[in-house]
Amino acid sequence: MLAYVFWHQPHPDTARTDYEAKLKAFHKALGQRAHAFRLSTAPWAPDGACYEDWYLIKNSAELDPLNDAAVSGMRRDPHNAVAAHTAWGAAGLYHLRLGVEKLKTARHAVWFAKPRDTSYDSLYDRLGPLCEITPAMLWQRFMVLGPTPEFCFLSSRKVDLMDIVEQPVYIDLDPIL
Repeated sequence: MLAYVFWHQPHPDTARTDYEAKLKAFHKALGQRAHAFRLSTAPWAPDGACYEDWYLIKNSAELDPLNDAAVSGMRRDPHNAVAAHTAWGAAGLYHLRLGVEKLKTARHAVWFAKPRDTSYDSLYDRLGPLCEITPAMLWQRFMVLGPTPEFCFLSSRKVDLMDIVEQPVYIDLDPIL
């Protein structure tokens, strides 16, 4: 499973409630398996606070249809309404490495790079049990697409990964969809 993740910030003169209403209308029109979160901070966003949308797809072949669907037909106007109030955006593609997709319950994210002295297999071995007991999901950036560190550990509760990874970035997720 893959996720197309889009970070965006509204124009400073756009009210949060208006922006979120437009974003919800777009997601409803798109009809895609998606989740949107408000983030109080994200180091890769120019002004810190931003929105993070997760669009779930089976494989990379679904990217073109997703892109076309987002800006055409009955979805064109809702897309354009929210896009007109967006000041910044960046995106990435992520592959689900561990756990079961439960974005609906995600409330916390830990973004991190793989420690240089740790193999991928060793990292997966250490995080696998946490994904099972938390429950949580480990997403890995695909083909270095996106502004974030390589991994995102999403969970319903805060999980301390300081003993496993270096310089984790902890972000609380406030669902809006």
